[in-house]
Amino acid sequence: MFKTLITSCALATLASGAQAQMRGSTAMDHSNMDDAAHITMMEQTQRQAAVAERGKDVMPFSLAATTHVFSKTAEGGVQQVVAKRATDAAQVHLARGHLQEIREQFLKGDFSGPSHIHGQDMPGLAELKEAKVGQIAIDYQDIKGGGQLTYRTADASLVAALHTWFDAQLADHGKDAMEGHANHGDMK
Repeated sequence: MFKTLITSCALATLASGAQAQMRGSTAMDHSNMDDAAHITMMEQTQRQAAVAERGKDVMPFSLAATTHVFSKTAEGGVQQVVAKRATDAAQVHLARGHLQEIREQFLKGDFSGPSHIHGQDMPGLAELKEAKVGQIAIDYQDIKGGGQLTYRTADASLVAALHTWFDAQLADHGKDAMEGHANHGDMK
């Protein structure tokens, strides 16, 4: 009985220490949040974890070792996947292969990968699925540390759908994604 009590106390102490470390590692100050903001943040964190888990079914590279970069342009946008360490040849190879593969799928109107990862109701996705083959040009290019897809269309509604889709991916990928500000075209 005494051994069980000591073991339980030790485990409780370790667990509370781990929780304190986790709380200390986050940069967000929760003390100024109202209940609604806190609930929204918790839901977003849970969604990001679920997206990352489903992403393993579609994306062969490690989310922790790569960053998604989304840059909006006047004609569509640029999606990059780059290894956090440009010398990580395995992640660079996996990111490039994945982007080349989804390019081929997207050009055929197959957005099953994003649907699986982000859900059927992902903002912008329905409009992209409805686009006629050829309405969106998608070009692949190797870049330092990874690869990129450049999306271009003359259809303003599809440009808006791409921008909405990029915003949804930024929200869903959280710390594994960032908005790009590279010179990929002027936004007006």
